[in-house]
Parts: sequence; C-alpha cells; structure tokens
Amino acid sequence: MKKLSLLGATGSIGRQTLDVIQQHREDFSLAAFSAGRNIEETRKIIGDFQPKLVSVELREDAEKLKAEFPSLKVMYGEEGLVETAVFEETDMLVNAVLGSVGLRPTLQAIEAGKKIAIANKETLVTAGHLVMAAAKKHNVELLPVDSEHSAIFQCLQGERKKNIERLILTASGGSFRDRTREELKDVTVQEALNHPNWSMGAKITIDSATMMNKGLEVIEAHWLFHLPYEQIDVILHRESIIHSMVEFHDSSVIAQLGTPDMRVPIQYALSYPDRLPLPTARRLNLLEAGHLHFQPMNQERFRMLALAYQAGKAGGTVPTVLNAANEAAVAAFLDGKITFLQIDEMVERALEKHQSISQPDLETIQQTDKETRNFVHSLL
Repeated sequence: MKKLSLLGATGSIGRQTLDVIQQHREDFSLAAFSAGRNIEETRKIIGDFQPKLVSVELREDAEKLKAEFPSLKVMYGEEGLVETAVFEETDMLVNAVLGSVGLRPTLQAIEAGKKIAIANKETLVTAGHLVMAAAKKHNVELLPVDSEHSAIFQCLQGERKKNIERLILTASGGSFRDRTREELKDVTVQEALNHPNWSMGAKITIDSATMMNKGLEVIEAHWLFHLPYEQIDVILHRESIIHSMVEFHDSSVIAQLGTPDMRVPIQYALSYPDRLPLPTARRLNLLEAGHLHFQPMNQERFRMLALAYQAGKAGGTVPTVLNAANEAAVAAFLDGKITFLQIDEMVERALEKHQSISQPDLETIQQTDKETRNFVHSLL
C-alpha cells in the first residue's frame, strides 16, 4: 500500500485526490494532509481517512482540532506544510496546494526522498531550475498531475527524447474564448468563473479565462520535459478531449484522449507505472463526440500567454514575477477591486519594472515574490 501526504486537501485537486484514494483503499492510504481554513471539511477528512498528521493555516484552528482529536498530530502555517510534505510514514507527496507556498515543502520533500505527484504549477514556474536540480541530485521522480502534462508524460512512455519534434499543449480557451478583448471590458467575476469544460477552483478558472493557466503550463512543460520553448506549442481545442500531443521527427503524432476528468491524471500519477480502474469515470465515446475542433492561439487576444512565453525565455527571476503578479492581480479581481482586463495590465507593469536576477537561490525567489506582490498591491 502506498502511503500519501496531500497538500491542499480541501481544494479542487485535493478533493478529487481523496476521491481516488476512497475508490482504491487497498492501494492508497492518507497518512498526512494539509488544509487551509475550511475546518468543517478538515474534520470530515480526518474522520473518513484517519491520518496521523494534519496541518491547517491558522494556529487557533490547529488548537481546536488538537482538542477534538488528541491522538492526532496537528500543526499549522508554513512549518506545518513542510512537516506534512516530509512526514516520515509517507512514500509520496501529492502537492495540490495553490500558489508559490508549495515551493519550500516540495524542495524539502525531494530532499527527504519522497516521490512527488505535482499539481502545483507555481513550484516549477518560480523555481524550476532548483526543483529539477534537486530531483536529479536525490534521484526523485516528479510525476505530473495537470491533465496536459500527464498527457505528454503518457505519450512519451517508451519513447526517446531525441526523437521529439515538439510538444503540443491543448487549451479549452476558457470562459471567454469566443469574445474579443473589446467585449471583455465589463465582464463579471461570475461570468469568468463559468468554465465550459472543467470544474476547477476559482483562481485556476480565472487563469484559464486569461490564458495564464496555459502560459504557466508552457513554463512547467519546459522544466518537466527538458525542451526549449521553441518546441512547445499551444493550440485551442474546444472539447478538451485531446489533452495534449507529442509530435516526433518522423512526423508521427501521439495524443492522449479522454473525457475531462481530473481524477484520471491524478490516479495515473499515484499508480504509475501501473494503471488502476476508475469505475466512476465517464468513458470517451468518439461517435458521440462527433467532431473535434482546433484553432491557432491568438497571442494578441490572449496577452497572458505571450507574456508567459517571454518570461519563460527570459528565465531568472522573471517567471517568479509573472506568477506572483498574476496571483495578486487575480485575487484583486475576485475581490472586485479591478476589472478583468486589468489583470493583464498589472502583470505587464510588474514585468516591465523588474530587473532580472539570473540563477536565483530560494531566498532570492521568495524575496522577489514578496516584492512583486507588494508592487501590485501598491497599484490598487
């Protein structure tokens, strides 16, 4: 049985990970998990899975849980995240936490020799050079959970890197794929959160609407698969049935297909190299689907995707600025403080202001992240 630590158990990916564990109790157990401030759901997870360690965001919540579950080890804050990630009884860390807060726990888990299932884009976006170097040094597997990276990972099984021509990431286009930039001036938060294909958390859904989500995935793919940005393309695919493709230099293209269900790539990361049945997943019926549509990505329309390519190619601390500015701007949009199109503007202003530092260490990355957030807040 594989014993798991799960960061971000009450988020969208976290809840779907718990569903996979629930369906395969003989294969997986939850030994440790972290949650944010959703204490009611945290209590339910404790009751359902009987973990040994739990971490929450706030000290007062940790004290309440400790009083309710005296035999349970309860922690809080960043140190709690790290302790959850490196918990000695676990074999594997599932990093499903949102934002750059997932970076330090991931690095610590790699040093502890834990296998990593990574759904936290920001970890590789902000510090890909540190994470991949640490994984190589400690001989730790990084298994992608994002549907696009999982698709590429699956397409590459048994293949040689030297034969790859390009990676092709597919994008649904998000909530506003059929609108021009002019038509986005007065869109509401609720409209932006209405994704046509996927059920995701609020921040990721907004990123999908701006196409920053795909931009972060491009940077993540660069690090996971060790390919230059010139060999990573994005196309718009409305149905989200082809999750991504790999083209080889003999002109062959291998694609991974399936209905939109995040439990499939989550389970593949947990069970790899094996595959387990997932009875509750909806089967793909191509006759029912009928037609698949593809369009080129207009980077003038989806400005965030262009910014992500630029930041990735620039390297150094620039991707850290991209990510931090975006997180701060999206939070401001969700709070009703800025308009949808101002998300792009704030990210671009933060990038223009920044003086890049090449090969940053962890402390530099964290300081850059903090300064960038402060800058975006000053614009508000």
